[in-house]
Amino acid sequence: MTGEPEVPAGQTEAELPADRFRNRELSWLDFNARVLALARDADRPLLERARFLAIFASNLDEFYMVRVAGLKRRLSTGLTVRSADGLTPREQLKLIACRAAELVAGHARCFLDDVEPALAAENIEIVSWSGLREAEQRRLRRYFAEHIFPVLTPLAVDPAHPFPYISGLSLNLAVLVRDVAAGNGGAERFARVKVPNNVPRFVAVAPDDPDSWAFLPVEELIAAHLSELFSGTHVVEHHLFRVTRNADLEVEEDRDEDLLQSLERELARRRFGPPVRLEVAADISDHVLDLLVRELDMDPDDVLRVPGLLDLTALWQVSDEVERPDLADPPIVPATHPQFAEGETPKSVFATLRDGDILVHHPYHSFSTSVQRFIEQAAADPRVLAIKQTLYRTSGDSPIVDALVSAAEAGKQVVVLVEVKARFDEQANIAWARKLERAGCHVVYGLVGLKTHCKIALVVRQEAGKIGRYCHVGTGNYNPKTARLYEDFGLLTADPEVGADLTDLFNVLTGYSRQTGYRRLLAAPYGVRAGIVERIDGQVRLAEAGEPALVQMKVNSIVDEKTIDALYRASLAGVRVDLVVRGICALRPGVEGLSENIRVRSLLGRFLEHSRVFRFGGAPSGDGGEFWIGSADLMHRNLDRRVEALVEVRDPGNQAELARIFDLAMAGDADAFALNPDGSWRRTAPDQGGDRVDVQAALQRRIAGRQS
Repeated sequence: MTGEPEVPAGQTEAELPADRFRNRELSWLDFNARVLALARDADRPLLERARFLAIFASNLDEFYMVRVAGLKRRLSTGLTVRSADGLTPREQLKLIACRAAELVAGHARCFLDDVEPALAAENIEIVSWSGLREAEQRRLRRYFAEHIFPVLTPLAVDPAHPFPYISGLSLNLAVLVRDVAAGNGGAERFARVKVPNNVPRFVAVAPDDPDSWAFLPVEELIAAHLSELFSGTHVVEHHLFRVTRNADLEVEEDRDEDLLQSLERELARRRFGPPVRLEVAADISDHVLDLLVRELDMDPDDVLRVPGLLDLTALWQVSDEVERPDLADPPIVPATHPQFAEGETPKSVFATLRDGDILVHHPYHSFSTSVQRFIEQAAADPRVLAIKQTLYRTSGDSPIVDALVSAAEAGKQVVVLVEVKARFDEQANIAWARKLERAGCHVVYGLVGLKTHCKIALVVRQEAGKIGRYCHVGTGNYNPKTARLYEDFGLLTADPEVGADLTDLFNVLTGYSRQTGYRRLLAAPYGVRAGIVERIDGQVRLAEAGEPALVQMKVNSIVDEKTIDALYRASLAGVRVDLVVRGICALRPGVEGLSENIRVRSLLGRFLEHSRVFRFGGAPSGDGGEFWIGSADLMHRNLDRRVEALVEVRDPGNQAELARIFDLAMAGDADAFALNPDGSWRRTAPDQGGDRVDVQAALQRRIAGRQS
């Protein structure tokens, strides 16, 4: 299964319409619009709506730091590289600017007109300095003097003081002052005051009152005391602004240079990346805005005027600090998988896996009593000879890392592939790598030119004169914190074929093996696209022979043109295609003469839908077919520039659980978004006017019910 499959004779790519792909950047903005729709949903708990506003803001920050930055970099090269839908980088940036401005305005209005008044009605208020009582102002003046004033550094701009460097995502006050002695005729001078990022964005007005949830934005507190920073001057005006910078790393990998040193050098440069967005308060004066645009060398299209508060990621603080369970989702208690439940005589994970494969579904199934226990028992078991594992992202106090350290200290062979190029986790992963190395683990950083994104663990154990191999292949990271927030699958198995496959794959990752074919795995960058397209084409042949044919996929994003074209060919042949796509979808479903048999749904909710599941064949809402889970999305970076792994799930009971996901997501009463042929998204509505079914809540009830 190496190389690319041939296009079936019945339909060539040249015969497919040229406008069959949607723009990936605009599709991503549509995804964030769906996040905003959840913030607008009055049926959701109020603090959850505030969290969705924070998620929208955080998502957009990363979009500018990476995707917009990448387009600007391409534009600066002078090369006209068109997207799959035929747009140049300049054309895409223009469309992004228009759509982003529209979304930012809607985001601000949702907060100002809807969520903020609803919070105030529940006595959760974000207040202004002028609205505080005298006693409250007095207390906050003391707080300012003790905690804020000492760390502020006003930076003047004049012939002796160049315009200061503005760090990415920091909040800043642009201040115009005039000498008091000069009167109204004196010259105005510009200064910048950075809002410190090591103090809370929202200051509690009455921190000792457990029933008071009033917050003052720290920039308002600073603004109220600007005269103390600029004594002898008159503050003419002040405005809040925020800059977003290019944060995408370009590490020049060289076999002769230490990757950690190269990456650390590049991380130091990241904070000095060129600016790609300027956010300003909506009431900023034109001459101050012109000064900022000129000094930051910004394109006017990259300026976003924001009504109300800048940087609503700070709403995470409100939702975390306000103790109002009636305004939040009820806490979830993950269930221990029934096969891992311990009776009077505890059973080891290894004995359990010898009885058959186990499929865990997080966050409904506990990570700590399944995957984490698997690694911890391996570390403590004297019969275990070796543990091999990949780490892409993990938590700050990782029990997985602690277990690996313990295993190495106990004399076991521990091999850990730490992906130090995991975006925005680079610094943390460098620290993990060094901790593991100090403990005696063999730490490797993957293959030159490729990120290692697969989620795999292999335990080698001595058993009655033979070697047993126990495996975990998952869709999510080895991170116990995100395992409570992200929806993911993991297969735990003692199957000899999977054990042999992971042994071979680790040999690729740690040595010079160039194996590309496996038994129960599909591995990128050689086999995932080819394997998926081959199986789609197999369903095409079934449909052409008059037999039932089905393709179902659940992914975060689908952008890869070869895979999309294979799905179009399947639709034209009469194959039913169901796609559950959380984020970007460059495919156009339901288009006459192209994709009438393709339906696309997007699930968003309390948990981040993160799993990747693939089904080929079988009866919808029935048995049969091939099922695969793994780490790969259908994007160029996953299929061509990463090491990814999909594993086949063969146990009929586990297959039924995966089939149920598609049944729930594609049902007419599912609370989801459906993609229309014109590229717009609509919230689904039950045909008979009944209630929408929350898919995540239904799964949680089902799994919790099995435990009871």
